[in-house]
Amino acid sequence: MIYQRTVVIQTTKGSKNFGNTKRMIPRSFASFWMTIMFLLLTTACTEQVKQAEPINRLPHIYPDYIGVTIPEGIAPLNFHVLEPSIEKVDIHITGSQEGELHVQDQWAKCNIKEWRKLTKANQGGSLNIQVQAKRKDGQWQVYKDFKIYVSENPLEDYGLTYRRIQPGYEVGGNIGIYQRDLHSFEEIPLMQESAVPGRCFNCHTPNRTNPEVFTLQVRGEGGGTLVQKDGVQTWYNTKTEQTKAAGSYASWHPDGRYCAYAANAVHQSFFVGKDRNIEVYHSFSNIVVLDTQTGELIVSPLLNTEALEIFPAFSADGKTLFFSTSENCNVPAEYKKVKCSLCAIPFDAETGSFGNQVDTLLHGPTTDKSYIQARPSYDGRWLMYVRAERSNFPVSQKEADLWLMDLQTGKVRSLDEANSPQTESYPNWSSNSQWFVFSSKRQDGLHSWAYIAGIDKEGKVTKPFLLPQENPLKYYRNMFDSFNCPDFTSTQVDFDVRIARENLFSNDRVQVKIKE
Repeated sequence: MIYQRTVVIQTTKGSKNFGNTKRMIPRSFASFWMTIMFLLLTTACTEQVKQAEPINRLPHIYPDYIGVTIPEGIAPLNFHVLEPSIEKVDIHITGSQEGELHVQDQWAKCNIKEWRKLTKANQGGSLNIQVQAKRKDGQWQVYKDFKIYVSENPLEDYGLTYRRIQPGYEVGGNIGIYQRDLHSFEEIPLMQESAVPGRCFNCHTPNRTNPEVFTLQVRGEGGGTLVQKDGVQTWYNTKTEQTKAAGSYASWHPDGRYCAYAANAVHQSFFVGKDRNIEVYHSFSNIVVLDTQTGELIVSPLLNTEALEIFPAFSADGKTLFFSTSENCNVPAEYKKVKCSLCAIPFDAETGSFGNQVDTLLHGPTTDKSYIQARPSYDGRWLMYVRAERSNFPVSQKEADLWLMDLQTGKVRSLDEANSPQTESYPNWSSNSQWFVFSSKRQDGLHSWAYIAGIDKEGKVTKPFLLPQENPLKYYRNMFDSFNCPDFTSTQVDFDVRIARENLFSNDRVQVKIKE
């Protein structure tokens, strides 16, 4: 049985129309008319497109989202039409399986809920994008349609963490570590230089996207290594008489007990001219592993040599530590001679010890290249790394590209689908190893911004897309920061910067000891 709810309207005795009567109006009827009024108002704000002039080409849009592949549920890929004299755009988005979305505004600004609903309904399919634009003379024009593909593979992580820093070189600006919800446009600072003035800090490094276990390093005088587990912060002094510096470039063992660091000193040199403005190099670098249960540093003579060992990365099963190494040249004068090899050494988690032999996977001096920033996928299939012309710091090199090694076959290839004529660096994997994020300078050759791409079981990579923003033109054109070390985080990071500040300035540190 269906019951109809009613609305009772009581009029006053002197009412002209009804007198002292009661009018019974069905609520469904009232809702109907409210919907009609909303549609009329919406329609009144939306201009009808008439006699649009066909333009026989794709539109020039920013960011370039034409032909990209996205995971369902990601924030809308809003974009601007960069055409002369355009004052308004009309966008029709139609799903290959079901659903559609209509936007008319100064730029393609989609409703988050409607967009996510549309992508979910078309997972494994595509979105057809029709772009119409109104010129200042009142004439509309319509471009060729393009597609955005929705992957069958989900992106199950909450968001990204990254460090934003101005590439001013001599000064860092207000360095900050941020987390970003990938399903919306919310960006939250975790730690900013204004909270710890005068201190430079490295990036937030979670254990395989797990936000409950992470580390970060504050450099310089009064610095320290922060390890947070299950909400508890512990500050370590990882510098000892045997180790030359505190740690950076961290990588967690999958069990969350061990964390590998590179103990090094970083320097910069400046060039005169427009083609190259800076070279970053390390005067020394060795690798150590912190046992967070005992507060001990695990060292090996094979990882603490006169050469420069850098960028440690534990394998998916934790039995291998990948790293890069190069001969210690006379830098900065001989910076071009620094050629890093990609190596691997066994690690035993039960005993907390390294093996007695280093395997060289890619030999830098022989190939006249440098192999750095290796990141193994969490499913154990792939090893992504950066190939550069020289040195152990690819961010300053235009020629730096992403490469992929199949750990089952040993075959390597350039990720041409993801690379650009500018710098690619800092790759990291999603928790399911079906997506990766990296920094790229492809926009202007100066700023590194975060890009995301998909990868299938055969290693085929999709066209990367720039991290979406509500107003991308305003966000990226008015922002002078670079994105360093972007990484996925499975859930929102819980971090109390006030406690971190108090502990940092208290100089209360756990002094580590070398494991015997």
